[in-house]
Amino acid sequence: MDYTFIIIAAVVGLAIGFAIAKFMEKGKASKTIANAKREADSILKNAKTEGENIKKDKIFQAKEKFLELKAEHEKVIIGKDKKINEAEKRARDKESQVSNELAKSKRLNEQLESKIKNAEHRIEVFEKKQAELEKLHKHQVQQLEVISGLSAEDAKTQLMESLKETARTDAMSFIQNTVEEAKLTAEQEARKIVINTIQRIGTEEAVENCVSVFNLESDDVKGRIIGREGRNIRALEAATGVEIIVDDTPEAIILSCFDSVRREVARLSLHKLVTDGRIHPARIEEIVRKTEKQIEQEIVEVGKRTVIDLGIHGLHPELIRSVGRMKYRSSYGQNLLQHSREVAKLCGVMAAELGLNPKLAKRAGLLHDIGKVPNTEAEVETPHAILGMQWAEKFGEKPDVCNAIGAHHDEIEMKTLISPIVQVCDAISGARPGARRQVLDSYIQRLKDLEDIAFGFGGVQKAYAIQAGRELRVIVESEKVSDDKAAELSFEISQKIQTDMTYPGQVKVTVIRETRAVNVAK
Repeated sequence: MDYTFIIIAAVVGLAIGFAIAKFMEKGKASKTIANAKREADSILKNAKTEGENIKKDKIFQAKEKFLELKAEHEKVIIGKDKKINEAEKRARDKESQVSNELAKSKRLNEQLESKIKNAEHRIEVFEKKQAELEKLHKHQVQQLEVISGLSAEDAKTQLMESLKETARTDAMSFIQNTVEEAKLTAEQEARKIVINTIQRIGTEEAVENCVSVFNLESDDVKGRIIGREGRNIRALEAATGVEIIVDDTPEAIILSCFDSVRREVARLSLHKLVTDGRIHPARIEEIVRKTEKQIEQEIVEVGKRTVIDLGIHGLHPELIRSVGRMKYRSSYGQNLLQHSREVAKLCGVMAAELGLNPKLAKRAGLLHDIGKVPNTEAEVETPHAILGMQWAEKFGEKPDVCNAIGAHHDEIEMKTLISPIVQVCDAISGARPGARRQVLDSYIQRLKDLEDIAFGFGGVQKAYAIQAGRELRVIVESEKVSDDKAAELSFEISQKIQTDMTYPGQVKVTVIRETRAVNVAK
């Protein structure tokens, strides 16, 4: 019984404890729910408050943005109003200016109309007075006819005859006096102009040679220039056409050639080779090619400097190049560029003395011997004055300049006053003591003729007259000329020289045929 009571008491206790636990759990849940409600209400209240604050901020920002936009809009409107006011002001000013101009024009029109009326009135008065004057003149003429017994035409004829005789006598006397005075003073004035012109131009004696001397630092360089078995010096002579004389002259090598351009190319090439130290046939040919291009550029620069120094403008580039080539040409031993510059200065001074155009005279003086400069075109048997005139016409020179060039040796008729000036100045420049040497020019022409004969045969690549014209060295193309043909060509050239030319002594003809095999290792 006791165990039963205990079990029942335990069960009842468990039931009571379970009920108490459930009650307590229910109370705790109620508290939790109440707390959750309170928190929810608080969150909602805070959210509502925060929403109101955000709403107030947004409204405030919107108001500020609206005020900013409103201010900007007001600024734009004010700016537009200002521009409109300025435009209206300009329009009012223009309107006022136009009104003033109209008023001024109206006043001028009124003044013009008044002057026109005044002029018409004066013309009317003048016509009336002229009619009265003619009437009085006729009346006086009639009275004179009655008094003299002659008509007006008869009296006029007698008076004119008398005046003619008097005028003729006076004119003949004046002409005779003028001619006598001109004869007395013309020669003196012309001599004075020429002398003054010559005195105002400083001249130099012309020195032109066929030999240049290349100075060396030591005689050891001579062996390197000659090369093994003479291959370097032969390559240099073949590339430049200049005879290189290596003798006992200490620290010097002589370059001999009638063509000063070739001599200059050889001199500059030797200088570059000696400075560089590498002297062999391939290097020699490379340096000679570069030097020839350098000389061509220098020719153009010399031409440009010459025309700038003389104040000549608008000259064709081909004529400028021809002027530069004059530096390496000679006329009877006189340097052609120095001669042409001298003639140009003399022409300018003399033209100024005579009241002519000095610039045009300088231009004609500079170009008067342009026909002596060889060009790329085929040479023709034409006097250098005519050839120079044709060149000047081809490159757009004025007719006065062309006539002066063509007429300075009387090949054509002189048509302008510049032509005799160029002729006189050319004579003045060439007639100075030591200015020219006839023998040198004929000698150079003979050397040129030797080379021209060689070029007349097929297969000839280069031809050089050396040894002062005693040897003609001909280089042929190996593809076109065989060894047997080279010997035959040498004989034919020698026979042609013997038939067509007159020369002292003998001329040795050497034909060189060279074969080269060139490959490149990569």
